[in-house]
Amino acid sequence: MRKICFSDKYGLTDAVLEGRKTMTRRLAFGGLVEKPCHGYGLEGKEKDHCILLDGCKQVAKSTYKIDEYVAIAQRYADCNRAVCLRESAGWDNKMFVRPDLMPHQIQIINIEVQRLQDISDEDCLKEGIDRCEKEWGYWEHVNGGLNFYAFDTIRQAFASLIDKVSGKGTWQKNPWVFVYSFILVR
Repeated sequence: MRKICFSDKYGLTDAVLEGRKTMTRRLAFGGLVEKPCHGYGLEGKEKDHCILLDGCKQVAKSTYKIDEYVAIAQRYADCNRAVCLRESAGWDNKMFVRPDLMPHQIQIINIEVQRLQDISDEDCLKEGIDRCEKEWGYWEHVNGGLNFYAFDTIRQAFASLIDKVSGKGTWQKNPWVFVYSFILVR
């Protein structure tokens, strides 16, 4: 089993665990492999979850597969794991946790490929954008408290969040992304 990380700083792990976030977009740049344009060397469903990049010289393949169960990465300290794990790197950093020790999983139920800015308002909600009174936005954990970043439109809120999570200018670059829809299974 593999794991997936969501931003704790912007409350996205909590949004998944609460059922408010059921979709995630991941940039299509990791795992590029050289493939010719014709046939791609991919079969069946795998062919449907790839992106041709750089004038057909490269194919970006989806990290996850439909029906795959993926562990939600959390620090061991946050998921009540045994004190014996206190000395491990995963106690304070979820990048170093073992997937089989995670208490929660998602199941990937659909995968699409699209440009980042092609997101719909409905999908912005599935990405964890929240509404506070008449404004759209997201929360940030700061110095033990919460700040709400508010915007007039749901797309402005998502554009700001994706720039915070994936790096400044990501929205403007409009990269290809894999869109993973998922359900919380435990």
